[in-house]
Amino acid sequence: MSDMENKSAMPTTYDPKSAEQKWYSYWVEGNYFQAGKRPEAEPYTIVIPPPNVTGMLHIGHALDFTLQDILIRTKRMQGYDALWLPGTDHAGIATQTKVEQKLREQGISRHDLGREAFLEKVWEWKGQYADTIRAQWAKMGLSLDYSRERFTLDEGLSKAVREVFVRLYEKGLIYRGKKIINWDPAARTALSDIEVEYKELNGHLYHLRYPLKDGSGHITVATTRPETMLGDTAVAVHPEDERYSHLIGSMIVLPVIGREIPIIADEYVEKEFGSGAVKITPAHDPNDFEVGERHSLPQIIVMDESGVMNAEAGPYQGLDRFECRKQLVKDLQEQGVCVLIEDHVHQVGHSERSGAVVEPYLSTQWFVAMKPLAEAAIAAQKSGKGVQFVPERFEKTYLNWIENVRDWCISRQLWWGHRIPAWYDDATGELHVSRDDMQGDHLRRDNDVLDTWFSSALWPFSTLGWPDQTADLQKYYPTNVLVTGYDIIYFWVARMIFTALEFTDQMPFKDVLMHGLVRDKDGQKMSKSLGNGVDPLEVIEQYGADAMRFMISTGSTPGQDLRFRYEKVEQARNFANKIWNASRFALMNLEGFTAADINIDVKLGTADRWILHRLNETVRDVTRLIDGYEFGETGRVLYNFIWDDLCDWYIEFSKLSLNGDDEAARRATQSVLAYVLDRTQRLIHPFMPFISEEIWQHLPHEGETITLAAWPTYEASLEAPDAVKEMELLMEMIRSIRNIRAEVNVPMSKKVELLIKPAGEAEETILRRNEEFVKRFCGTSLLEIGRGVSAPDKAMTAIVTGAELYLPLAGLIDIAQEIARLEKELKTLIGEVERVEKKLGNEGFVAKAPAKVIEEEKAKMNDYAEKRDKVLARISELRG
Repeated sequence: MSDMENKSAMPTTYDPKSAEQKWYSYWVEGNYFQAGKRPEAEPYTIVIPPPNVTGMLHIGHALDFTLQDILIRTKRMQGYDALWLPGTDHAGIATQTKVEQKLREQGISRHDLGREAFLEKVWEWKGQYADTIRAQWAKMGLSLDYSRERFTLDEGLSKAVREVFVRLYEKGLIYRGKKIINWDPAARTALSDIEVEYKELNGHLYHLRYPLKDGSGHITVATTRPETMLGDTAVAVHPEDERYSHLIGSMIVLPVIGREIPIIADEYVEKEFGSGAVKITPAHDPNDFEVGERHSLPQIIVMDESGVMNAEAGPYQGLDRFECRKQLVKDLQEQGVCVLIEDHVHQVGHSERSGAVVEPYLSTQWFVAMKPLAEAAIAAQKSGKGVQFVPERFEKTYLNWIENVRDWCISRQLWWGHRIPAWYDDATGELHVSRDDMQGDHLRRDNDVLDTWFSSALWPFSTLGWPDQTADLQKYYPTNVLVTGYDIIYFWVARMIFTALEFTDQMPFKDVLMHGLVRDKDGQKMSKSLGNGVDPLEVIEQYGADAMRFMISTGSTPGQDLRFRYEKVEQARNFANKIWNASRFALMNLEGFTAADINIDVKLGTADRWILHRLNETVRDVTRLIDGYEFGETGRVLYNFIWDDLCDWYIEFSKLSLNGDDEAARRATQSVLAYVLDRTQRLIHPFMPFISEEIWQHLPHEGETITLAAWPTYEASLEAPDAVKEMELLMEMIRSIRNIRAEVNVPMSKKVELLIKPAGEAEETILRRNEEFVKRFCGTSLLEIGRGVSAPDKAMTAIVTGAELYLPLAGLIDIAQEIARLEKELKTLIGEVERVEKKLGNEGFVAKAPAKVIEEEKAKMNDYAEKRDKVLARISELRG
C-alpha cells in the first residue's frame, strides 16, 4: 500500500488475529513471495524440508520453518532473487499406517479394498492433510513461493525418482539380493538401518546346552532370542580356541527339532566372550548370515512376515514369536537344555513407525550399493569441497556415519509410494528395469515401493525440474542452506549429499544449519505418551504468530535443544506491544508527515544523533548475526535496542523537541523518529512479519509492502561517538538520580534540588547544553551546574563518570543511612578495582590480549578508582 492508503489511526492495542489474516492474504494475492521477478539479481534458495502428509505440524516444525523464513525474508529485502520452495512428503510407511488405522476402525483392511482402491483412499488423505499443512504455513506467516510447490509423488518428482533408479541400476549400484534386513512384523515391511530405534530393555540371556551327536558331551551357547534356535544350522568356535579344536567338524543334534548341525571354525567368534561357542542362525541374524555365506550353511526361516512361527518351527508353528519364546524356554528347561537364565539389559531395535520389535529377517530386497557413493561424498568433504556444517561438530557426526555405512535396503512391502520400476518375465525368468511402464502377457511388475527417503534424497534438485535442465534448476541450484534438525542427519542430509554428487556433480547446498529439538519446560522430549506436546496453532491463537516466532527463533542456538516456556512467549508478546505503543506515540506526533518529508541531513540534537548511531550499530550487528545463523544473539541485540534505547530513552527525550517551540528541532526529531521506526520495522520484520507490516503501513513510507522494502545498511555517516559520550553521561546521571529517589522513597512527582559538579570543562559544556533534559528527567525544582559546586552537608550523593551529583534532601535524608549506602557502593567499587588490577597483573592475559583490550581495562580501573576516591571523600565529609 502507498504512503497515503493506510492512514487510519492505529488502534490502542494490537490485534494479532485480524492483522495476520489481512496481511497474509495481501502478500499471497500480491505474489510478493514469488521468485523470478528480479532476473538480474543474485539467487538465494532454500528448499523446505517437506513435512509428512500424516497430520498436523508440531512445534518442532514451527522452529524449523521460522528459521528458514527469517533467512528468506532477510535475503529478499537485501535484493536477492529469493526462492523458498514449499512441498510435502508422501511419507510411505507413516501415511499408509495412518490410513490403515482409519480403515481398521471401520472394520476394513487394505487387502479388502485392493491396491488401486486403497491408494485412492490415501490420495484423499493426502489432499486433506496437504490443505491443512498449507493453512498452518499461512498461520505461521511463512513467505513460501506457492507457485513452485511440490509433492514427492507428483509427476515431475516421480520422473526424477525413476531416472535415478534406472541410472543406478545400469551402473550396478542398485541390485536385488537376499540379505538379512530389518523387518517390521506389524507393518510387514523391510526397514533401513536408520528407521530402527534402539531402546534399552530388561531382558534375559538364555544359556543352552546342545548335545554332541556321538553322545560324548555337549557344547553351551547363549542367546537373547531363544526362538531363533529353531533355525540354527551350525555352532561356531574360533579356529584357535584349543578348548574346541578337537570338536571342529563334529555334529550336534539340535534340541526339539532333532536336526543335525556341524561345529564350524570361524574368526568371527570372540573366544574370550562367554563360552566361546556361538549358535549360528543365518536367516535371523546379520552376522550369522555372513558366517553362513562363508560356510555355505542352509538358511532356515522359522517365522512368517507377521512374526508368527512357521512350519520350520515344528511343534511351535502358529505361535507368535514371543509366545513361542515362553513355551520353548519352559520346554528346554524341562529337557535340561536351558541350564541358566540371567537378567540381561540390552538394546532392542524397534520400528520407528509402528513401534514393533524389529526382527532381523532373511528376505529378497532391493539395495543401493553405498560404498562408491559414500567414497565420493567423503572425498569431497575432506578436500574442502563439501558442505559447511553449522555447528561444525556435526561434520564429524556425518563423516562417521557415511564412512561406516552399509548397503541401503530401499524396497518396502507397502502400496503407498514410488513403485519399483522393475518387471519380471514369467516366461523367461528375466528381470527388466525401465524408465517407462512395460506391457506384455508374461510381464509382472514388482509389488514393492521405494523407501520414502529415496525420493526425499533427491529433493533439492528434483524439485527444480531435474532431470530436465530447466531454467529454475540452472538459476536456483545448488541451494544456499538446508535448515533441519540434527536428528535426521543420517536419514536425509547424508543421502541428499551423495545423490546430488552422483547426479549433479555438485553439493546440494552450501551450508547445513542443524538446530536442536524443542523440549518441554523441564527439558523432557515432547511425546503423545507424556502429554507434553505443544500445538503451534494454539500458541498462535493465544499470543499471536509474531510472539511465537520471536520466542522460538531467538531462544534457539545452533545445534542445541530449546526448552519451550510459555512465559517466554508472553515476554515476546509484551515486546510486540512495546513496539506497537512506541509506534502509536510516534504517529500521534507525525500528523501530515510523509516519506518525502523525512530528512536526517539537517542539524540534529544530541539524542537524535545518538539514536541514529545506535540504529546504525544495530543494523551492522543484526546483519552479521543473521548471516552467521546466530538468531538468539540477533534477538538480544534487537530487544535491547528497541526496548531500551528506542522506547525507554529516545522516545522520552524526543518529547522535549516534539512539544517545544523550536520548529526546526521539531521537524528534525520527526524525521529521525520516522526514519528510525521505519528501519526498526524492517529489522524486526523477518522475525515478526505481521506487526512490522501493520506498523510500517501506518508510518510514512514508500512501496507496497515491507516484505520488499530494502534491508537497512550500515552508514558510516551516521557514526556519532561524541553524541554517544554525551548520552551516556546523561543516562548514567538520570539513572543515578532515579535510583536515589527510589532508595529514599521520593516520587518523581516531588521536585528536588540538584547540584552537579562536572569533572571538567567538556562535561560542563555537555550538561549546560542538555540542561532541559536534566530538569525534565531528574524532576528538579532547582538545578545548579558548575565546577565550583560544593557538597551540601545533608545530601544524597551519586558519583558518575564525569560528574558528582548532590541532592539536598533536608528532612528526608537519614545521614546514617546515606553513609551505609555509600559504604555499600564503596565495597562494590573496591571489588571492581581489585578485579581489574588482578586481571592486569596476570602475565598470561597481558601477553595474549590485544593492546586495545588492555587499554580498555586500564581505563576501567582508573574510572573505578576515581569513583572509589570520591565516595571515600564523601563518606568522610558526612562523618565530619
